[in-house]
Amino acid sequence: MTSLQQAKNTLTPKKRSPLLYRWLENIWYHNGVGKYLLIPFTPLFCFISFIRRWQHEHKRGDLTKLPIIVVGNITIGGTGKTPLVISVVNYLKEAGYSPGIISRGYKGTAAEWPQRVIPSTSPKLVGDEAVLMALRTQVPVVVGADRNTDIRYLLNHYNCDIIVSDDGLQHYRMPRSLEVVVIDGKRRFGNGWCLPAGPLREPISRLKSIDLRVVNTDSETDIAHGEYHMQLRGNVLINLSTAEKRLLDNFSHQHVHAVTGIGNPDRFFTSLQLHGLNVIPHSFADHHNFKKEDLIFEQDYPVIITEKDAVKCRKFQTTNCWYLPVTAKLSENFYQALLRKL
Repeated sequence: MTSLQQAKNTLTPKKRSPLLYRWLENIWYHNGVGKYLLIPFTPLFCFISFIRRWQHEHKRGDLTKLPIIVVGNITIGGTGKTPLVISVVNYLKEAGYSPGIISRGYKGTAAEWPQRVIPSTSPKLVGDEAVLMALRTQVPVVVGADRNTDIRYLLNHYNCDIIVSDDGLQHYRMPRSLEVVVIDGKRRFGNGWCLPAGPLREPISRLKSIDLRVVNTDSETDIAHGEYHMQLRGNVLINLSTAEKRLLDNFSHQHVHAVTGIGNPDRFFTSLQLHGLNVIPHSFADHHNFKKEDLIFEQDYPVIITEKDAVKCRKFQTTNCWYLPVTAKLSENFYQALLRKL
């Protein structure tokens, strides 16, 4: 193999997201071929969702008098929900509350649920998002498929005075005091259809009953009336093995391998490109179970991953791998509106 062919192979992005999901995303956001094959199934999905919501809401009990904040979305894929949960919880701590977090523990393999999560808990047991929230908030985190069971566990084991649910907007049996929806500022609601023809878990009309709508975007021109602007900011890279810190701008004009296993990898790639990095993108499926070889390439450029992926990769001894922590920045108006509605 010639050196030119080797370089070409090295610079070829790895795309290991499931083919079916890539096909669906192309339909949802780019009007790709196949939408009309799926449209007949959308009314059935909407009908089942409506019946399920009606049944579960009528079974909703008063588990606690504590306020419960649900942070979720009405679309499939990453919108920045977890950074917002972290930001809300840390703000509540500063405001004098003692919050606790409940979450699904998606992709967790624990034999029993619910599970208590601490920063050293294995992401394999409880999922990557739960460990990241425990690391970044230092508050009690409980995960499990049944949110009501999670709430009881939290109340029985911790002295919390407010609960934040990471996702669970469609978990209708769970009581809630306040609903916050996160919207991707660029992709918004795609083609506007519900699953499977579109990316919506619920019709757009669901937003009428939402208390606070947050839009994750770098540009305030993407914000509509009644929405709050959120921006994910991070400019310091941390070495996965040594914890050395470097400014992201120090990698400007360098080739880097950007590796992700998140719902919307393009946002991560774009954020690196805006800092002047020459990004070679490698996207895996959301919540991908990384192996050490996923971070090794023939061309020894720096490897940059997200903080959420880093919690699964911290056991690897890869000195050329860096992760980028990000923080959700919102206006004081959002937090004041949240406190008023509690």
